[in-house]
Amino acid sequence: MNIAHRLTENAKLFPDKVAVKVPHFNKKTKVYEYESLTFRELDVRSNKFATGLQKLGLQKGDKTLLFLRPSLDFSAMTFALFKLGVVPVFIDPGMGRENLLKCIKECAPVGLIAEKEVHFIRMLFRSTFKSVRFNVTNGKRTWGKMISISKMKAERTQLFKSVHFSPDDQAAILFTSGGTGAPKGVVYSHNIFDQQTNILKELYSLTPDDIDLPGFPLFSLFTIAMGMTSCIPDMDPSKPGQCDPKKLYQNIVDNKPTFMAGSPAIWERVADYCSQNGLTLPSVKYLVMFGAPVSTLIHKKFKAILPNGTTYTPYGATEALPVSNISGDFILKNTVLLSENGKGTCIGKVVPGTVVKIIKITDSVIDQMSDAKVLPINEIGEIIVKGPTVTKEYLHLPEKTREAKIYEGQEVWHRMGDMGFFDENQNLWFLGRKAHRVETREGMMTPISCEAIFNKHPAVKRSALVGLGVLGKQTPAIVVERKDGQFLSGKERSIFESELLSLSKKFPHTANIHKVYLSKHFPVDVRHNIKIDRTKLKEEIEGHEIN
Repeated sequence: MNIAHRLTENAKLFPDKVAVKVPHFNKKTKVYEYESLTFRELDVRSNKFATGLQKLGLQKGDKTLLFLRPSLDFSAMTFALFKLGVVPVFIDPGMGRENLLKCIKECAPVGLIAEKEVHFIRMLFRSTFKSVRFNVTNGKRTWGKMISISKMKAERTQLFKSVHFSPDDQAAILFTSGGTGAPKGVVYSHNIFDQQTNILKELYSLTPDDIDLPGFPLFSLFTIAMGMTSCIPDMDPSKPGQCDPKKLYQNIVDNKPTFMAGSPAIWERVADYCSQNGLTLPSVKYLVMFGAPVSTLIHKKFKAILPNGTTYTPYGATEALPVSNISGDFILKNTVLLSENGKGTCIGKVVPGTVVKIIKITDSVIDQMSDAKVLPINEIGEIIVKGPTVTKEYLHLPEKTREAKIYEGQEVWHRMGDMGFFDENQNLWFLGRKAHRVETREGMMTPISCEAIFNKHPAVKRSALVGLGVLGKQTPAIVVERKDGQFLSGKERSIFESELLSLSKKFPHTANIHKVYLSKHFPVDVRHNIKIDRTKLKEEIEGHEIN
């Protein structure tokens, strides 16, 4: 088994079909020009890269950092590493420098394939990169035993025999973003990649006739493996919230993708641009948003923009993806009012082949499934999942693995760290992170259900539930960020607080919230700038930084 076999097969089935395209903006003509590789050309280029890496000294099992911008070479290099049996390490540069350097040091890679800027950083942080013995640059300048990608392209060979793996052999290391804790390296097997490809293909009825525009570079690995054409957009994937929607719109018009996927931070900007300019995206059938919370407002915006398609929000994590899936159409027709009144966020039906259970919430390690208490429908607990796409361990973190995994014979359950429940129709609902729950003397309160009530106020941009004090004796409080960014005082503040508390009294699950705090800017995750850091908000309140 080797996920790269899919590329080789597609090169035989569709030799002259475009596999991947990249845009280059012509400043003179003011239009995009696209460079591309067919499946045969992509397969050959990946063979050249695999040969060059082998000559350099990289061997099966060697961990190698891949820091190339989305490009033709990124796609070819990813498949080359799989063919050679080298284990690519994907670390999101959007997680911030401190986390990035920590992750590099922890995984101790022996190879580095990167843009020239990364190699200069390597010289500044020598201790972080001390394990690296083999270097490949995308720049023209090399030193020592470093080789350039351009030199590898000049390899005469066109063939390379891919290494074979057992299904559970290590294929890649993907780091979590660190949005709700320290980033962790997640170990992927070739079987997991293969199963994910099959599930995504079935979930969205994808065929080789579909065209992909990936807002998240690694997603093109799956679509290329399916025989689809992948059109890389003109954006920096490490900064999704800063993308230029005008550029993305033009990429969409030029390439007519039927399938697009990425962070909601990208698609919200695109939706606003299209709405403001009266534009639609008629080619798009599936717009998939993941990685951060997706508001119902985004689904509503795209209702008019996608005349021939709809939005989708698969639920999952780096450790288990996808777990469930739901369409924007279903949300707007069936669950939006329930969510606005505090039931939670519906995340749809569990994907085929995957099993999800709700267990009683605990912060303790659960070694065996027999030690977990499974809860009935409509009872809130912790979401756990098992199935063909569930990863088995974190890299070099046995304690974190033990905290996150539950064993049942040879099978492994992953603890998602999220709270939720199943309804009578077997739809899964999400209520927030387990670490963000509030436990008072009267019982437990969940962020998503409580915040929905305060978000009803027309002046509220977003709100966050926090628990002051220790679990079991916490005092619930709501922190509010206003749409106008104002930090009210005096009479204005009293009126605003009174309006919020009047709202909360109308619902049993928020009636005991009596404390309101204002914040000009919520602390959010570095990666998507959307996930609220409720733990930090709690610390700021208890440290008298917010009033």
